[in-house]
Amino acid sequence: MRKQYVQLVLFATVLATTGLVSPVACAEAAAQKIEVTAKRFAFEPAEITIKKGQPVVLVLKSVDVTHGIRIRELNVEVKASKGGTAEVRFTPDKAGEFVGHCFVFCGSGHGSMVFKVHVVD
Repeated sequence: MRKQYVQLVLFATVLATTGLVSPVACAEAAAQKIEVTAKRFAFEPAEITIKKGQPVVLVLKSVDVTHGIRIRELNVEVKASKGGTAEVRFTPDKAGEFVGHCFVFCGSGHGSMVFKVHVVD
């Protein structure tokens, strides 16, 4: 009887330390989903604020032609085809103001397509 009790306690301890839910599933549940629409020659919204250390899923939707967002300092790059969506998952590891740009040439106003990210503590 005592041996079964000890085995039960050990089993419960193993479950508690490894968790019934994987860390990946926990991180997915905690991720902030942000949707951004790209069209000639702007992103909507053009600015977002996120928290340092909080996982983010950035969903890019392209309305008219292929567009992309690249934020070098945060190692973020995502590209969506005409009429499609694409997403990228990242976790900002530093606070600050970061500027992303469309990295797929989309016409004469391409150079003005900027996307600002404010990462706060």
